[in-house]
Amino acid sequence: MTKPPANPAPLRPDSLRVGLTYDLRKDWLAMGYGEEETAEFDSEATPDGLERVLTGLGFHVERIGHIRNLTRALADGKSWDFVFNICEGMHGLGREAQVPGLLDAYNIPYVFSDPLTLCITLDKGIAKTIVRERGVPTADFAVLRDAVEARNVPLPFPLFVKPVAEGSGKGVSARSRVTNHAELEAEAARLIAKFHQPVLVETFLSGREFTVGIVGEGANACALGVMEVHFGEKAAAFGYGYENKQDWEGKISYTIADDGEARVAADVALKAWAALRCRDGGRIDIRSDHLGQPHFIEVNPLAGLHPDYSDLVFLARDIGMTYPELITRIVKAFLARHPALQARAGLP
Repeated sequence: MTKPPANPAPLRPDSLRVGLTYDLRKDWLAMGYGEEETAEFDSEATPDGLERVLTGLGFHVERIGHIRNLTRALADGKSWDFVFNICEGMHGLGREAQVPGLLDAYNIPYVFSDPLTLCITLDKGIAKTIVRERGVPTADFAVLRDAVEARNVPLPFPLFVKPVAEGSGKGVSARSRVTNHAELEAEAARLIAKFHQPVLVETFLSGREFTVGIVGEGANACALGVMEVHFGEKAAAFGYGYENKQDWEGKISYTIADDGEARVAADVALKAWAALRCRDGGRIDIRSDHLGQPHFIEVNPLAGLHPDYSDLVFLARDIGMTYPELITRIVKAFLARHPALQARAGLP
């Protein structure tokens, strides 16, 4: 059962009605999906935490859950003033865009990015193409739809290979770094067979790894901070992959970075955020090359918001921002796009 906020704001008759959409891992496991398939989904702690904050801001909060629940609710005639959406979706390259697309059809505003941005950013090859066109540094890359295409990849080794449209480090392991065409073809074949999608191949970046938290959109977006990811002796080699992310304690550590390289990383992240038209809040992953030049890796426009162990929450905590303060910043960024809702919300 959700705990009430410690000091809830009084609910007025005209308080905004907020729907909360999310994917619970246990729900999808109960439908027969596997542990890795559901790796991006949440535990109860995430909607619990979000509901506490949103209720504390004076909103009437209704839990909706996954897209199937949302579909039934809309068909029954339900509506909300806005929806706080963190649904990742299960099927297809447009899976992150499905809930926003459905909400657009019913003209219901929602927090975070729109369907176009969510489709583009899920496909790492398309995202890298767009940011490169805007002058954002990103490693040279190729997208392979068939493993035999690996034989003709002109990029210099070592290379890094991963699924083109997965999150939570899925498909990233010690095998991701390849040093010749035979290794590349073998790993591409394995990943294509497992994930049923093309693979991204890019020049291996051997420098520091950062994640940059961002709030807002366009010219009004700001970097909350830059967090460096450190790999311990027990970490799986060559990247912030599935194994490291699922069992990070004792393997991965994090520090806030504010040196010259980190500040360049923040600038690269903000330029990529604007190029991809992301909004309200999220993370961008950055990795430097051997010369210390930060490069765009990928963006997470639906960043994890678990109160205790999500990267964006870690970053906020380490710069002195509480979980309620982080969620409030995101909500305010959303409300800035909707002046009528902003006026009714009455947030300071």
